[in-house]
Amino acid sequence: MFELRNPQSRGSRLLGKTPNRWDFALLPLVLAILLAMAFAAAQMARPFAMGETLDISLSPAYLPYYLLRTILRMFIALACSLLFSFVFAAIAAKYRAAEKAMIPILDVLQSVPILGFQAIAIAPFIALFPGSLLGVECAAIFAIFTSQAWNMAFSLYQSIRNVPDELNEAARVFRLSGWQRFWRLELPFAMPGLLWNMMMSMSGGWFFLVAAEAISVANQDIKLPGIGSYIAVAIDAKDGWAIGYAIAAMLAGILLYDQLFFRPLLAWADKFRFEESQGDTAQQSWLLDWMGRSHWMRGLSAHFWTLMRGALGWFSVRGDAAVRDTPPKADNPRWERVWDAVLVLAALAALAWLVVFVHTVVGWGEAAHVAFLGLITLTRVLLLIALASLVWVPVAVWIGLRPAYSQRVQAVAQFLAAFPVNLMFPLVVYLLVTWRLNPNIWLSPLMVFGTQWYILFNVVAGAATIPNELRLAADNLGVKGWLKWKRVYLPAVFPSYVTGAITASGGSWNASIVAEYVTWGKTTLVADGLGSYIKQMTDAGDFHRIGLGIGVMCIFVMLLNRFFWRKLYLLAEDRSR
Repeated sequence: MFELRNPQSRGSRLLGKTPNRWDFALLPLVLAILLAMAFAAAQMARPFAMGETLDISLSPAYLPYYLLRTILRMFIALACSLLFSFVFAAIAAKYRAAEKAMIPILDVLQSVPILGFQAIAIAPFIALFPGSLLGVECAAIFAIFTSQAWNMAFSLYQSIRNVPDELNEAARVFRLSGWQRFWRLELPFAMPGLLWNMMMSMSGGWFFLVAAEAISVANQDIKLPGIGSYIAVAIDAKDGWAIGYAIAAMLAGILLYDQLFFRPLLAWADKFRFEESQGDTAQQSWLLDWMGRSHWMRGLSAHFWTLMRGALGWFSVRGDAAVRDTPPKADNPRWERVWDAVLVLAALAALAWLVVFVHTVVGWGEAAHVAFLGLITLTRVLLLIALASLVWVPVAVWIGLRPAYSQRVQAVAQFLAAFPVNLMFPLVVYLLVTWRLNPNIWLSPLMVFGTQWYILFNVVAGAATIPNELRLAADNLGVKGWLKWKRVYLPAVFPSYVTGAITASGGSWNASIVAEYVTWGKTTLVADGLGSYIKQMTDAGDFHRIGLGIGVMCIFVMLLNRFFWRKLYLLAEDRSR
């Protein structure tokens, strides 16, 4: 499905041609991006000693520099997340034994708060790069990675599991190896949904940016130059103007990389839609059009696809070797039973350790209290995901079926998904205090404020890939109204919705730490729940109870995914075949 027929000689001829006006139009843009990234990368490796203070100015003149540093961190984290997703999804989707361990592990990783990852990673990274700021930068990038990777991995995994049977049969007929199948079939099929999840991942990075760039280690606060640190300083100073400048800088950055990165990729990936006729759903990108008219860009593209064609020849099937089916298979029932026993023993060992920890350290009364708080947060998560689904699924289907509107709302949706919830604290505190509202009810929407967009982005991606032939057939048969939604639209987007709902659910648990404990100046509002418990224990420095809270949160997320979302996943697979 990739374009691999460009001969190398064609690329050489195009590169040897006299540059046209499109080359001259693109040259300043390319040079500016390369120089800016090189400058920001050089600043990441500057000398730094523990105890040194990195000053953050609230002057808006520094915002372009801070924006550059932040965007570079986020794109490095995005590249790492993409590589992780390739490896994770390819293994988990094709090997049942690996899937049984990897999916629960991903459930746990998704539920661990970003502060937990950062606390583990900061010291090793600083030790790895002594005397350099690069260690702290790597810790911040790792924290951003943990806010980006999980939903991309889930999306790619779900897409590989739902490749249509006729495409799998074609791969067997053409004798594609596992390596070739991934690059020629599975990744192209998953590309539209993966790109929308990459956009959501970038927005997720913005959502937790304050926690990622404002780092505490060894009783020292390190604020890396960036938008997140700027917001943290502005909140501490209660500077409303600075917060407004930060919001404007975020919007400018999102619009910039939307036009220069995501919009061209979405337009390019439109060729991977699973249908015979393109219809009226094509994405458009002015930058991709410019690149298509440029001699140099077309030559570089030809060289790239030539290299890709050579790489796709690796690990090809020889002789009469059979190609592995895409659905996970058990190669040996006996070894599968052994592996199941190992996983059960590991789970029992973890449970035994948890029982000993509760009995000897925190007590059963405290554990029961935390479990009750977990039930409160679980109720909030389920209600909020249900309400968000009722609102955003119809909207997302409508947007996905209309690419003109999809392109208009794309950057706006990214901005709303990226908006850090702590920027809303002044307004939330003012409204709840003025109107004497109950925090247990009115702080709850903050949990889903940043995570509801996972549902929107995934369903938009699913609706955009509905084959035009299917829509035309429904119209010809006179299928309209609720019947069309029930028989055509909802079944088509259901796999994408499940992926978005799972990641939204996990993100809501993580966001509860911020949403259930709101502070602005000297005013603090607390809602009963597991998130506020973890936040209060973190402020108190009680690491045992922090571990208890995170452990209970992981258990709730795993049980919810195993007995609810997993059932929906299996149903989505059956419906897609």
